[in-house]
Amino acid sequence: MNTIEKKSVNDGKSVAQQEVDSLIRAYKQERWAANSERLGKADSLSVWFSVEDLENFIDVVKSNGGNGVRFHYGVHSAENAPMPELEGRQTLVMIGNRSSDGTAHTSKQLFSHNNGQPEIVASLVGFPCPPVCGSGLGKANENGRILGSAALIEGENGMSVI
Repeated sequence: MNTIEKKSVNDGKSVAQQEVDSLIRAYKQERWAANSERLGKADSLSVWFSVEDLENFIDVVKSNGGNGVRFHYGVHSAENAPMPELEGRQTLVMIGNRSSDGTAHTSKQLFSHNNGQPEIVASLVGFPCPPVCGSGLGKANENGRILGSAALIEGENGMSVI
């Protein structure tokens, strides 16, 4: 087992609630509303991961010599959606990376070997919201419309976020 013991040169930055709200609001206005209008249903606003799933994936990355994880946006197709409600909605896929200097600038996708064949170290274990939402941000009603901190309103000029 390869273990990366070097501390990352990229220290995490705590984010204040105001900045979080600003980022999410901008996303809803600049991306999510148009995505939802095109889909005809509310697109995903977030993806929930259990801590256990994250820790397990990080262990797999480390055991294959990786020292980073890149999150990629993706869209569920009819062929790969684990449940029909996810078809067309965006999600996140985690891909293990190896960086020669501990930064994103030199990171490359990580591969393991399965029966002598290279296999990407990746995981798709999260739960997109909607449709899988808790009681907080982004809970959808029976029509796929978002309740709570944002609403998708249909009007004569299309859909908009309020």
